[in-house]
Amino acid sequence: MANDAPLFIRQHGSAGPLVIALHGGPAACGSAAPIARGLADTFRVLEPWQRGSSDTPLTVARHVEDLHQVILSRCDGERPSLVGESWGAMLALAYAAAHPHSVSRIVLVGCGTWDIASREQVGETLRERMSGCLARELDAMQHSCADADERMRRMYELTRPLYSYDPLPEEAQEGLPPFDMLAHTQTWDDMLRLQREGVYPAAFSAITCPVLMLHGTYDPHPGPMIRASLTSFIPHLEYRELGHCGHSPWLEKEAEHAFFALLHEWLAGR
Repeated sequence: MANDAPLFIRQHGSAGPLVIALHGGPAACGSAAPIARGLADTFRVLEPWQRGSSDTPLTVARHVEDLHQVILSRCDGERPSLVGESWGAMLALAYAAAHPHSVSRIVLVGCGTWDIASREQVGETLRERMSGCLARELDAMQHSCADADERMRRMYELTRPLYSYDPLPEEAQEGLPPFDMLAHTQTWDDMLRLQREGVYPAAFSAITCPVLMLHGTYDPHPGPMIRASLTSFIPHLEYRELGHCGHSPWLEKEAEHAFFALLHEWLAGR
């Protein structure tokens, strides 16, 4: 995608309040589609695919500006709700900190980490769940697969069970671009830089709209630790845990219906 090219945006639903669903990764285009489809009966949902790599390194600021342009060009003055999953939840907070009067509500689904301790806990949990066979397979892949994009795709497939409690089958999505490892690395490295410099999560003190954090109890990302890192700056943050649920509630047999019921209710302001 050229540096000045508009984002690709899918729309789900034709009536109701406006919601923007933000995918994870970074660079996991399409990962928010099941959330968008699950809300389309009640809401108009935009699902923008975040910018890929180019000659200019990607930054969090660029993703924030891209989202701002989506809101300016597609929302007709309406303040949308943001529903972000994983990295998309982090982008939602970064955007709301820069443009606090442009969004009405924020939902953080399986939010990523804001400090070293939380990231170390993610790694420890994954190591505890990983079999010796899987560890050896992942190690061998580092040497046998030279293509970084393909290596990340295979790693996702192999480690996905570590993030799930009792998952539903994932629906195949047509037309998705190949995983962009360079976009992932550049974006995440910039997020880590901003955290080291103390920009985040301190900037979130500018956020005044309602914020809901939804987190599965089986998610390797430690929900209570992540919540604790945010509440000093977002004291009005609401936190709900979903039992028998991993990183992606919409894919969990025991949590899917509760997840969407809670999401519908909260986005409707009830």
